[in-house]
Amino acid sequence: MVHSDSDNDWRFPALLLGLFLIAASLLGIAPRYRQDWLLENAVVLVALPLLAYGWHRLRFSRRACIALFAFLLLHEVGAHYTYSEVPYDAWFQRLTGYSLDRLLGFPRNEYDRLVHFLYGLLVTPMAVELLDRRAPPQSIWRWILPVTFVMSHSVVYELVEWFAAVHFGDGLGTAYLGTQGDPWDAQKDMALAALGSVLAMLAKAIGDELRRGRDCRRQASGP
Repeated sequence: MVHSDSDNDWRFPALLLGLFLIAASLLGIAPRYRQDWLLENAVVLVALPLLAYGWHRLRFSRRACIALFAFLLLHEVGAHYTYSEVPYDAWFQRLTGYSLDRLLGFPRNEYDRLVHFLYGLLVTPMAVELLDRRAPPQSIWRWILPVTFVMSHSVVYELVEWFAAVHFGDGLGTAYLGTQGDPWDAQKDMALAALGSVLAMLAKAIGDELRRGRDCRRQASGP
């Protein structure tokens, strides 16, 4: 994968990091459930230092950094309200006068499902670049491994949620787990993350093909 000089500029990811820290700090003011907010941000507190430490070796593209930035912002919104209580339906009603949940037939708060889907969609670009650098896959594995990489993280996250629910019990454990009474919540979350990752790889395949076609036409037209 070829990166431009702008992708190697540390100032852009540093800007995104600064904006994220500001947003996370604001959303950390009076969250709905402070203990749940702390649990939700435990992964962020581990991931961000690792990304900052490894930046000079990995040098992710701007596209991958923007995608991760968007996902982390959505995660912070979920951490502020707790995922099962994000009032997106109330926001939609204030804007349009209609209930989004009623229009789409949602029986529950679907914000957590949205973020699981977007995890697959928005984290996959960075997974592709990480594998290209550390364990370059060949042929069809270039398309399979990023998806399975993201799926494995989704499985680990569901296991962490399970452990937290067992350890903390009712109240905090239930809020963190966020099943909202759905016995298949974990399976649906993992399936949505996988779907998002597959769509991200499909978008990459289409983009690569369009880019190759454009390069071929440019070469055929001559200097």
